[in-house]
Amino acid sequence: MALGASAVLVGRPYMYGLALAGEEGVKQVFRNLLADFDLTMALAGKRSVTELDREQLRKIYNE
Repeated sequence: MALGASAVLVGRPYMYGLALAGEEGVKQVFRNLLADFDLTMALAGKRSVTELDREQLRKIYNE
């Protein structure tokens, strides 16, 4: 999102949640993803995705 994407799609974790616990498993996966995103935003010092930009990105290796 810091590169300008309007959305991010996530599929596989939902399938795992569905396979393990049905609808409640999918809900739990969604809650976990939101909690992780909320924590990541807080650690980055951002309150909204509108505050994200390329400054939050760092290249960590060269290939």
